[in-house]
Amino acid sequence: MTETAEYVPPKIWTWNKESGGRFASINRPTAGATHDKPLPIGKHPLQLYSLATPNGVKVTVMLEELLAAGHVGAEYDAWLIRIMDGDQFGSGFVEANPNSKIPALVDRSGATPIRVFESGSILVYLAEKFGAFLPTDPAKRAEVLSWLFWQMGAGPMLGGGFGHFYAYAPVKIEYAIDRFAMEVKRQLDVLDRRLGESEYIGGDEYSIADMAVWPWYGALVSGQVYEAAEFLQANDYKNVLRWTDVIGARPAVKRGRMVNRVVGDPASQLHERHDAGDFDTRTQDKLDATATEGETR
Repeated sequence: MTETAEYVPPKIWTWNKESGGRFASINRPTAGATHDKPLPIGKHPLQLYSLATPNGVKVTVMLEELLAAGHVGAEYDAWLIRIMDGDQFGSGFVEANPNSKIPALVDRSGATPIRVFESGSILVYLAEKFGAFLPTDPAKRAEVLSWLFWQMGAGPMLGGGFGHFYAYAPVKIEYAIDRFAMEVKRQLDVLDRRLGESEYIGGDEYSIADMAVWPWYGALVSGQVYEAAEFLQANDYKNVLRWTDVIGARPAVKRGRMVNRVVGDPASQLHERHDAGDFDTRTQDKLDATATEGETR
């Protein structure tokens, strides 16, 4: 193991310098709003405030799946929250989610708006509201919820653990990378064994468990996050790869991945979604082309 300078923690930790790394500018040890900024409100019953991180994609996939299944009440406005700009610390967002993390949903379909935060909570809320993608049979429901909450517990080991130290930390720490790589490979083995006996994560039917797990672990094994598929030998997990392709081929999943996306191919970026037609007319490549055309006139 590579030798590093030993760090001796002080008796009391104080925040006296930035921690370094990609997210240093938005990390702080306190909660609450830093500035006044009300949230916009669109025309649809559901208002989503998010960014196309894996946690954000969970919810936009669910909403697109609901619409594809004919649930017209699931129409939504998706507003972009640029976390690197600190939008999550605006007063309106903190009212929607006091934890200042995306995604946050406000359901305005009734007389009193209902806020829902934490991605797993939003998936359960929407599944129960529309009676979809969550079985009613007690045993099947328990299985889906168990795998949903497996992801909620396992995900921080992948994102905040492995992803941070492998891809974002200002220095490479061998111990930290080894520790979390081992855990993520164990998690992939858990999934691979499960998907060797079941078509989907929660059982024989597609569910919110798949919507929760796929944006993290499907993206990981297909090289879409952290560029770590080779490092983790993702090709060894044949059942996970099979399932990843099946979920990724669903039209609603393809649309859900585009919403609130600000990186990658401009044709795959729909910064805000306010109408189903936006996928055809308002992707970033089309907006850029319109802006360029206007400048040349």
